[in-house]
Amino acid sequence: MVGEVGLHQSSETFKMTRYCAFFASINVGGNRLTMADLRYAFEREEFENVETVVASGNVLFDFDERPTDGLEDLFAHMMLDRFDMNTFAAVRNAGEVRSAVEDNPFTGIGQDHYVHTLFLERDADQSAFDKLVADHAGRGPEKIAMGPRCLYIDCVDGAGHSKLTNAFIERRLGCRGTARNVRSLARIAAKMA
Repeated sequence: MVGEVGLHQSSETFKMTRYCAFFASINVGGNRLTMADLRYAFEREEFENVETVVASGNVLFDFDERPTDGLEDLFAHMMLDRFDMNTFAAVRNAGEVRSAVEDNPFTGIGQDHYVHTLFLERDADQSAFDKLVADHAGRGPEKIAMGPRCLYIDCVDGAGHSKLTNAFIERRLGCRGTARNVRSLARIAAKMA
């Protein structure tokens, strides 16, 4: 007797991963872009559950689990193609955003709006980090620590008064970055939960 084999489709759906893309240089200098246009660009690329937080280029979205460096490359191309902006986006998942607040050694010590996590496009080389610290010595009261694909910075007197600028850091580390204060990061992490 030949039995029938039934084909059953699984009703189980796979949960997508929640990410945040932190864009550098959005709505500063000449790089003006509405968050509605940025959301639309993400939706056109078929990202789901797209939401922007603050007008400085923080985009929450859902997508399949994947290495974030591929997404970072995709966003760089998207921004150049759609908006003629040569920018960098650091992409982090919800756990990495939480860690950017919780693992920052200056969180809870410095003022939340002066304590930042600078997301980097890759891990900083220890010798380049040591050069950064040495070159900054005596330039200001800022404190710096290295983390996974990031730097933790306490600007002490505020980022606007700091001589520890992104350009200063990027020249020494040889990679790009974009910073957010821990107050903003905590807000973003709560939205990603």
